[in-house]
Amino acid sequence: MKKTAPSSFLRLCIAAALIAAGTACSEPSNTSAAAVPAPAAPAPPAPLAASDAAGGSLGARITAEIGDAACDNASQCRTLPVGSKACGGPAGFLPWSVKRSNGDLLARLAAEQAAAEKKVNEKSGMMSTCSVEQDPGATCSAGKCVLQARGLGGSEAR
Repeated sequence: MKKTAPSSFLRLCIAAALIAAGTACSEPSNTSAAAVPAPAAPAPPAPLAASDAAGGSLGARITAEIGDAACDNASQCRTLPVGSKACGGPAGFLPWSVKRSNGDLLARLAAEQAAAEKKVNEKSGMMSTCSVEQDPGATCSAGKCVLQARGLGGSEAR
């Protein structure tokens, strides 16, 4: 009986591992002290560490600028796209309040963070599922801006 190296099987295993790793790495983290979501809403992603390594502590600066995201009503709440997926687009969104934060500064910090993450992704050969993160929109709940539950943002997302 002739023994052959299981190269096809090995290639399949490597491909599956790369896809799984890319998927796991492309999903936003659900640990953030920036805002506490409403019970039905998913937790906002933390600004990703890749940008922190590449460009200082941008994630911490964004979190500090968002602060407690205090609001009196939903019209004060907005979402901020953060991070960068390997295929492009934001890795997630954070809620913030026009009552407490400087929108121009947040946009600039988020753009710097996304550029830094994009650079790290390209350099490392990061892969992702190329899924598009939909802006969930934000609303005021218990005096804080929180992300809306997925599917409720629609065209009213900010």
